[in-house]
This record gives sequence, C-alpha cells and structure tokens, in this order.
Amino acid sequence: MGGSGSRLSKELLAEYQDLTFLTKQEILLGPTGSPACARAHRRFCELLPLERRSMEESLQARVSLEQIFSLPELKANPFRERICRVFSTSPARDSLSFEDFLDLLSVFSDTATPDIKSHYAFRIFDFDDDGTLNREDLSQLVNCLTGEGEDTRLSASEMKQLIDNILEESDIDRDGTINLSEFQHVISRSPDFANSFKIVL
Repeated sequence: MGGSGSRLSKELLAEYQDLTFLTKQEILLGPTGSPACARAHRRFCELLPLERRSMEESLQARVSLEQIFSLPELKANPFRERICRVFSTSPARDSLSFEDFLDLLSVFSDTATPDIKSHYAFRIFDFDDDGTLNREDLSQLVNCLTGEGEDTRLSASEMKQLIDNILEESDIDRDGTINLSEFQHVISRSPDFANSFKIVL
C-alpha cells in the first residue's frame, strides 16, 4: 500500500496496542511471510468494497455480519452469530467496525487472559443477554454444539437431564441459573479452555 493515507498513525497504533492483546504486527498489514494473525487490517479490508479500502475509509467502515460470516475461521463456528453480535457496537448489532474486529481478535488471541476469555465466552453463551445462563441459554448452547438435525438433536428428556447435570455441577448458589462467577469457576477447572477459545486469521 502506498502513501501516508494507507498507514495507521503511530498514536492510533499505540492506542490499539494498549487496548487489545494484539501486537503491532497482528494489527497491521503483515508481510507475506508473517503469521496468519498478522493480517487483521488486510482481512478486514478484503470484506469492504474497493472504494472503502483506504486507511481512513476502512477505519470508519462497518462490515455486515453476513460478510464476517464468510471468513473461513468463522464459517464453521456454531457460535459465529453470537460472537459477532457480542462484539458489535452498532445499535442493531448487525455489523462490525475495524475496532470491533480488533476487539474480537484480541479476545480470541493466545495472549488474552483466561478471565477475559471466560467473560466473553459467558456473554456469547448468554443468548438472551440477561446476565445469567438459564435453562433456555443452556439448551441453545447444547443445540449449537450438537447441531439441530434430527439425527443429532437431543430428545426433550435427554436435554433436561443434561441441563440438570450442568446446573448441579455449576449452579453454586442454587438459583437455577449460572452467573458469571459460577461460570468462571467452572472454566478455571478446564485447562483446555484457553487453548480452544481462539480464532486465528
């Protein structure tokens, strides 16, 4: 990319680094031989129309969730819609800005802390956005993981038993829901969580 209009200012780059778990190389356009995650800005710009790909335009643009879903890293993820809606700052939660996209990549990066990862996992799994994981949230979570086809969908009795087991194990205060601290307590006992909760471009 060419002139000064195609580069992030040092101040903006420093701000992005301060506000995310991403390195300068992960934020900027990475050279061809760089790690895949070093292409965040380029990958975002590829989703924009050609006339919106300048640095200034791309920092103001928003990309629809449908376009974000086209990324191979999200295409097969059963939580792709929830992931994008949680990170979207648009009033309708139907698009991502470059900063939203950086936030998403930051949380799903290897360097994000387990607390940050578990906080966002909780928000993604809280389908009704009420601050707790209730039976309906847990049912939707299980359906996302198992698929909703006739051959993979759990029967009503299997689903009830599974949710009862989840609540028995996780609902410390016995209020019938899982709050953030209960969720984080469960996640803290899962050593593979941080390694599996990532997206690498």
